[in-house]
Amino acid sequence: MSNSSSSIPMKTFMGHPVGLFVLFFTEMWERFSYYGMRAILTLYLVEKTDVINPGLGWTDGEALALYGWYTMMVYVMSIPGGIIADKFIGQKKSVYVGGVLLLIGHSILAVETTWAFYSGLVFIVLGVGMLKPNISTMVGGLYKRGDIRRDKGFTIFYIGINIGAFLASIIVGYVGEVHGWHYGFGLAGFGMALGLLQYALGQKHLKHVGNYLGASGSDEEKAALKKPLTKIEKDRVGVLFISFIIVILFWGAFEQAGGLMNIYTKTKTDRMLLGMEIPATWFQSLNAAFIVIFGTIIAGFWAKRKMKGKEASSLFKMILGLIIMGFGFFFMTAAVAQFNSTGSSAMYWLVLAYLFHTIGELCLSPVALSFITKLAPLKYASIMMGVYFAMTGLGSKLAGLLGEWSESLGEYTIFTGIAIITIVIGLLVMLLLKKLKSLTHGAEENEGAIHDETEGVEVADA
Repeated sequence: MSNSSSSIPMKTFMGHPVGLFVLFFTEMWERFSYYGMRAILTLYLVEKTDVINPGLGWTDGEALALYGWYTMMVYVMSIPGGIIADKFIGQKKSVYVGGVLLLIGHSILAVETTWAFYSGLVFIVLGVGMLKPNISTMVGGLYKRGDIRRDKGFTIFYIGINIGAFLASIIVGYVGEVHGWHYGFGLAGFGMALGLLQYALGQKHLKHVGNYLGASGSDEEKAALKKPLTKIEKDRVGVLFISFIIVILFWGAFEQAGGLMNIYTKTKTDRMLLGMEIPATWFQSLNAAFIVIFGTIIAGFWAKRKMKGKEASSLFKMILGLIIMGFGFFFMTAAVAQFNSTGSSAMYWLVLAYLFHTIGELCLSPVALSFITKLAPLKYASIMMGVYFAMTGLGSKLAGLLGEWSESLGEYTIFTGIAIITIVIGLLVMLLLKKLKSLTHGAEENEGAIHDETEGVEVADA
């Protein structure tokens, strides 16, 4: 990894570059569109065809199979999205292209025909692949090497993601379930349009991040495109790939939220509150709401812990996040046990499960994004971010398979198995923590607050 030699003044807001908040709102609206569609996808697929708001009438297994393939491909396409950015057009332009593809995809889904449904999914897959890895890499480019604000900056960015997800689950979920599935799909497209507009208006704050390295004014950065990886860089890439195993397991469990847990909420949970039945899609907003509430609190906790010299490495946080999230599935085990006993399960089991899943997510997901920008070689910055999102895609496919298996194994076995496997594997990886940290060659050492806010920002900091 290398730093730009140029020194570019940056405006700040709340102690962070203003560009962070441009990316914050862009991603917020992109996630509004994505999670809005995700909130109603499986429900639309399994809804009967002869009701007032008809769906496609698929079985739960068929719906979860498509959900697994779709969510996997959405993120696997981040690899070619990262390659296109690193090798040809840069991250900034790639985000534009991805946003346009997403707008087209969500708009097509609003059309009530079979061809529109499948075509819309294809455009969304391509759009997320172009946008997702590159906008995240641009966040890392806003901070200098060793700036302790980087992890917190990613958490702030992550809060933007989840404000969008929260609003989507409530608004798009309600519109889709009550007024029509395709109205919900169309509303998701409107959110993407707002995200693109906001991104275009904020370009003045992003002039020096996300640009194609081949057009850089820095000879060092141009040379980085041609130089072979050093031993240190290879070790760091190796650590990243090992951390991706944790990522696959985490998202394989976590993504039950949009699949098996979503259907369980719809069919087996008592959702009556004060005489009103709460829409099943609203429960997916719990995760996003908890992230908004606890995001900066948890980030602040880790920052203080690090400043005191206590264990606060990214790998430690990620492993702990896997364990905490896994523990949350024991609440779903309790929910199924209650349903088997009484014929219904209480809402509070879902609330507790989503709370633990969220705490685990905050320890892993924004931290992993920041970790990649610290360890990835400069010329592979977006590609490695793309690989990360591809791993989340494989996790989503695993989630779909687990959901399908629930039809034969039962929800009790699936939820309990997820809890036990994630906790045990998390503890085993924890035993390797010291060795893995040594292979990062001090990438996270000597991090501290950088108070000179006018210091330079890398053109494409990795």
